[in-house]
Amino acid sequence: MTYTIMDPCIGTKDRSCVDVCPVDCIHDDGDEDQILYIDPDECIDCGACEPACPVTAIFAEDDVPEDQQVFTEINALWFKDKEAARAKVIEVAPK
Repeated sequence: MTYTIMDPCIGTKDRSCVDVCPVDCIHDDGDEDQILYIDPDECIDCGACEPACPVTAIFAEDDVPEDQQVFTEINALWFKDKEAARAKVIEVAPK
């Protein structure tokens, strides 16, 4: 299991979660990204990021709401194909 960052992060990108992550598994490329991403291979499932998020955008993978489950795939995709992940964020972002 890993943690997933979902659409409330879009445009917010508060870095409180980054500050508390003991393994530095939360990333972005600055202005190129609208959202932060959790590396599922680096995440140790400690949960420190979840309560630190001021917009409640982080959930354990098993607790991701059904309408947000695409973000589990997007988070993992960013570490393989950043452009594809960014395109998916734009596609699913609230209008």
